[in-house]
Amino acid sequence: MTSVSPVSPTGSVPTLPTPTGQFDADRAALQLYIDRTDRLLGLLPRRPARDPEQTEQAAALHEARRTARHAFLTRHAPQVYDVLTDGRTVRQRLPDLVRQAQTHLPGLVPTAAQLVDDRGRIQAHKEGHEIDLGVFFGALLRSPPVGNHLIDTMLHPAPGSRDHLNRFRRHDLLELDTVTVERHGPTMYVTFHNGHCLNAEDNQLIADMETAVDLTLLDERVQVGVLRGGPVDHPRYAGRRVFSAGINLKALRNGAISYVDFLLGRELGYVNKLAHGLLTSDAGWSAPAAVHKPWVAAVDSFAIGGGMQLLLVVDRVLVAEGAFLSLPAADEGIVPGLGNLRLTRLTGARIARQVLLSGRRLRTGEAAAELLCDEVVPADRLSDAVDRAVAELAGPAVAANRAMLSLAEEPRETLRSYLAEFAVVQAERIYSADVLDRVERRWARP
Repeated sequence: MTSVSPVSPTGSVPTLPTPTGQFDADRAALQLYIDRTDRLLGLLPRRPARDPEQTEQAAALHEARRTARHAFLTRHAPQVYDVLTDGRTVRQRLPDLVRQAQTHLPGLVPTAAQLVDDRGRIQAHKEGHEIDLGVFFGALLRSPPVGNHLIDTMLHPAPGSRDHLNRFRRHDLLELDTVTVERHGPTMYVTFHNGHCLNAEDNQLIADMETAVDLTLLDERVQVGVLRGGPVDHPRYAGRRVFSAGINLKALRNGAISYVDFLLGRELGYVNKLAHGLLTSDAGWSAPAAVHKPWVAAVDSFAIGGGMQLLLVVDRVLVAEGAFLSLPAADEGIVPGLGNLRLTRLTGARIARQVLLSGRRLRTGEAAAELLCDEVVPADRLSDAVDRAVAELAGPAVAANRAMLSLAEEPRETLRSYLAEFAVVQAERIYSADVLDRVERRWARP
């Protein structure tokens, strides 16, 4: 078994363990190393109370720990995943994988107590243990067999979705905390009701949206899904429909945006199901690999950030006159999900760079906006346009052709490779100094 020297020459960071290539030996060395660095971190004050020297020491400890975890996972990701999934016989979703790692491979990911402690702090005061989760999931996704299995797992119905479906079938209506799901004939209407924050996305909306998408794809009576924002409470838009304001930056500042459940779970969960369909275990030999159905997005007012990202995976985009579309990555400082992967396909490289790197807004009436919109109509005629689109997309061959388009436009290896890097980069970005400074400055505004 490899050894870990107690302290580096500086006396602040233990020397990294030397890999042996043997799973059990490297696992034991990693656990010992994390235990020692945990003790050193525990000697420091909590993050907001650290002086510059202590801040530098904590950063060095975290960097060393992430390097050790990355080195172990680079060599042993397939074995790790087999331990956590019982030889890939049990499908573990993202939170399940974290819990399994905490139990069966201590030291590989932050402890439950560490994550709970961070969860209770504002973003600027957190220790940043979620960055280590980015190291963990990035390594799993970089391994083709592991990453593909994990993507498939997340394309299965979320826990509780089938129970919701049984209740939904009795009333054709389900009112979740932030989303309403209602069936009229062959159409499922999914309406965002997070009106207090302009239908921005938070942890609850992400969970509710996955349930809504699951219901749409599981209910055999439904042929087409419609996404639309409900009326909001904001004084400027009071009583008006708004599609989405993107990520809830107030929740991000307050430390209430989860890396696992929101930032990574959103992309692997409901958004990926919109793009690539739903996997079920009861598909016969002649059934497609995933259940696909066409989606219509009806955009009132604006689609910002995550809202605009949804337009990149649906089949018909209808926009009210005067609305605008935006991916404010340059302003927010974070990566806009899979927008970087998908936007270029629709707009071309030049416009995509203007949107993503310079914050250009696309407004109805501009030629660039037409690349993302199928139809622009007066606001009071948007519902009529939805009805027409639904009628056109309800044909029997639409789902099959949509599935083939999905395969052609976004091959699995392209998707997996992007997700692997996104998992790491996004975890780092939400704790970067510029993002923390931005959300604090926004918080301080009247």
